[in-house]
Amino acid sequence: MDKKSSRRKRTRIPPEHGGIQVNFCKNPACENFGVAASQKVQRGAGTKKDGYTVVAAGKGVPVLHCHTCNEYPPIKSNQGIHEELQRMLEGLPATREAACPHVGCANQSVGVSTGKQFYSSYGKSSSGAPRFKCKACGKVFNVSKPAAKQSTSHKNKLVFKLLMNKTPFRRICEVADINPKTLYDKIDFLHRQCLAFAAERERALLEGKRIRRLYVSVDRQDYIVNWSRREDKRNTKLTAVGSADNETGYVFGMHLNYDSSLNPEEIEHKAIEAGDYDAPFPFRRHARLWLQGDYDEAIRRSVRRRSSGDLMRQVHEAYEEAGRRKDVEASEHLSPATRLPARGMQVHSEYTLYGHFLFLHKLFGGVDKVRFFLDQDSGMRAACLAAFHREIKARTCDAFYVRIKKEITIDEKRCALAESRRVFREAQKAHPDLSEAELKLMLIKQRMAQMTEIGQWKDRWLLHPFPNMSEPGKAICHLTDYGDYDEDHLAWLYNKASMHAIDCFFMQVRRRLSLLERSISPASRARRMWHGYAAYRPDMIAKMLDIFRVYYNFCIVGKAGETPAMRMGLAKGPVSEEQIIYFEPI
Repeated sequence: MDKKSSRRKRTRIPPEHGGIQVNFCKNPACENFGVAASQKVQRGAGTKKDGYTVVAAGKGVPVLHCHTCNEYPPIKSNQGIHEELQRMLEGLPATREAACPHVGCANQSVGVSTGKQFYSSYGKSSSGAPRFKCKACGKVFNVSKPAAKQSTSHKNKLVFKLLMNKTPFRRICEVADINPKTLYDKIDFLHRQCLAFAAERERALLEGKRIRRLYVSVDRQDYIVNWSRREDKRNTKLTAVGSADNETGYVFGMHLNYDSSLNPEEIEHKAIEAGDYDAPFPFRRHARLWLQGDYDEAIRRSVRRRSSGDLMRQVHEAYEEAGRRKDVEASEHLSPATRLPARGMQVHSEYTLYGHFLFLHKLFGGVDKVRFFLDQDSGMRAACLAAFHREIKARTCDAFYVRIKKEITIDEKRCALAESRRVFREAQKAHPDLSEAELKLMLIKQRMAQMTEIGQWKDRWLLHPFPNMSEPGKAICHLTDYGDYDEDHLAWLYNKASMHAIDCFFMQVRRRLSLLERSISPASRARRMWHGYAAYRPDMIAKMLDIFRVYYNFCIVGKAGETPAMRMGLAKGPVSEEQIIYFEPI
């Protein structure tokens, strides 16, 4: 197909795909919020106008101009977002019980546990696996255990515990007396078991488990894949988006912007054949994926500016940086020292964000009200508001930016905490009739009266009056403020705003997974980073994050003797490694 023919057939915005359409105004206060632009070209007499104009923010970057509020949301590929969502949902595989394998048999979807009406026991195989005979077709088949193909299955628990306690891969091979291939095979096995176990427990969420309130913190964490060829010593930087409930600590998802199922050479060839390089980004067949030519061009344009030390100045700078981008939702920082992965495909981070929030939307079907506390990131804001726009309009969902001042010394943290306590003691002396809770409410309302507008969107930010050692400086912005909450209600929401749960998980990822420890900067190499135990295969990062999320939620016990899954109501007690290793679908 020639380019002219392709342009003639292109719709005004990408069509809905899999029930997903995100191309609308993302301003909650606008009447066009959640109202998608028309796919039809807005020309000709009698054409019904939809309140949007499609304009260009740069080469290949079309945006919508909302006539009502003057916002410019970037246009995205709904197909690309749907592909990301489907990739994430594969992490929740349907747990299917063993049944008759004979194609066309009436019992093919009837599990063996349904009883003697459908199957009869038929002894055991030579390996000890139970055998059954189907009463419908007479087929005899084995039901193998999950660990049946594990040649050294007695070492699975040891390997699992070593992986979850920051033991480097070489040391695991040494301690467990296994070779590297066996270790990678065991990681694949543990990954399958963790996904199956989590899918069975989290099915309750997908089926609408009733939860009254969720306070969910969402942030991203970067990881490094080490170079593997001396001819090209550039590393690959990947990013995972994670979300956790601040009340229970339960981590709902940890999704890496990487698709291991794709071949870069094949995708590059298909992209050229499809004319992707000549099409605007949201109209490409492979819109969610980083193509080599786009990556090289992005590196040439990339300029990373150092952040200021002042918290409110950092908020200002984040808005300024977003305003400089052609696509306000694309916030990846690339450098000449990085490259695309040699195997698998890196995904544009904003598409992973959209997929992540749509994934959460599927999990939260039974939640009465959810409040999101987001890192200050315009792509995260857009993805959250797009996925939950109906709930936001119905006032069952709110979103807040939370900016934490992280890069300060222990002494500076202690000083901030001491100053906060001094102010609180003075307030207690001035108002002896008020309880601690009432005093907190009063001080937050005082800060609410002092909020300032920052950035081109005139967002109003509150400087939180009660720092702690993990969040020594905190600024908050209510992104979905319709003015319908009373002052006390809003003050308590500001008080609950925190990134604590997801930050705790991120900290444990660094402390417990040797592949994902922070990089080490040798003094003799300015700006060059050595990543001691970092992965050489990006798929290992994704698998280890999946495994650790399950271990963190179900196995690690807090001070009160409970796991996050217990507090969420998805487990009755701590889960042992054996329960995951030998898990079989019911």
